[in-house]
Amino acid sequence: MRKVAQAAFAAAFMLGAAQMAGPAAAQQTLKFGALYPFSGGLALLGDESFRGLEIAAEERNAAGGINGKQITLVKGDAVDPNQAVGEARRLTSVENVSVIFGTYSSSLSLAATQVAELAGIPYFELGAVSDPITERGFKYVFRSNATAKDFSVQMVDAIPNAIAPALGKKPEELKVGIIYEDSLYGQTMAGYQKARAAEKKLNVAEVLPYSAKSVDLTPVVLRLKSAGVDVILQTSYQNDTVLFFRQMKDQGFKPKAIIGAGGGYSLRDTMLAVGPENMEGALDVDFTQYKTNPKVAPGMEDFLKKYKAKYNSEPRSGHSLANYMGARVFFDAIAAAKDLKADTIRAEVMKVDIPVGATPTGWGAKFSEQGQNTRAVPFLMQWQGGELVTVFPPDAAVAKMKTGVGTN
Repeated sequence: MRKVAQAAFAAAFMLGAAQMAGPAAAQQTLKFGALYPFSGGLALLGDESFRGLEIAAEERNAAGGINGKQITLVKGDAVDPNQAVGEARRLTSVENVSVIFGTYSSSLSLAATQVAELAGIPYFELGAVSDPITERGFKYVFRSNATAKDFSVQMVDAIPNAIAPALGKKPEELKVGIIYEDSLYGQTMAGYQKARAAEKKLNVAEVLPYSAKSVDLTPVVLRLKSAGVDVILQTSYQNDTVLFFRQMKDQGFKPKAIIGAGGGYSLRDTMLAVGPENMEGALDVDFTQYKTNPKVAPGMEDFLKKYKAKYNSEPRSGHSLANYMGARVFFDAIAAAKDLKADTIRAEVMKVDIPVGATPTGWGAKFSEQGQNTRAVPFLMQWQGGELVTVFPPDAAVAKMKTGVGTN
């Protein structure tokens, strides 16, 4: 009986010790949500975006964490807006995360940020571009990357600033076609493109929406071809980008220039699926890519080394770099806060003041009252020799812009 009692006491002691250690261990970690599309049609860039956050968290933990506490990332898989809402609720009410990072897709971010705002949890958007994300009067939603309007303005302005001079044409002599997948992302971008093109007095010959799930874009290609479109502005994801390039080739349509708005245009996988010879010369207004002058993006080369060491591959797009940059900015703001209350964190975010050219993306960081970074600037890139290289602005460029699309 005595041995049984001793055993029971020992078991009770060990259980008590474990229960005491549990809260103590929990106090040494910070649970941050990571809400991205890890499955479904957006999974490739969702996962690529998460990798940037993951590297930033590991880098921070290796340096002692945030005020001595290690960061633990709790994943949430957002395949569609409904699931984004459900996962945001789980992260805020079940996992009890202190903040949420995400999201890559605008429709997912718009849904999830509403949940976080109602819960009083700061939400740090590192990749979605739709302007309304930071235009709804929310207090605790912050975004480090450029918006759809920024991208659209750069795309349209590339015509008079870079494309027309390279072709020896006046901007108004070029026929422009605006095509876009018809979700919130594409609609937002196209709206801004049309408005900017009107401001610049450009000749917009066609404006054509289509479903990103379409299996045939031949009608779009034929409309552009019959209208004699010279320059195409496309807002797309990966699958529809690949389909469009393949069907342009099938129909023998070779515009003088084509500009993508990030998305599928930035992916190496897209270039390989299309073929480097067919994607040669395609332009892309996008997050900073890796073929950029490192003098305007300090820390980019170090990130690239860490990425290759961790994942044993080249980055699949600049989305990982953009998420890495934003995460570092927000980690610093959280570290400066005296507690994890949303108002305290917001106050520190509002104090951030980083000049353009001082981060690994080449962006700066200064947040408006709406939570939008006013110093995030997309660059103009071009596919050349199987690489996506920066061609504009001049201080970030590593190559001269070429004319034409495709080499055969």
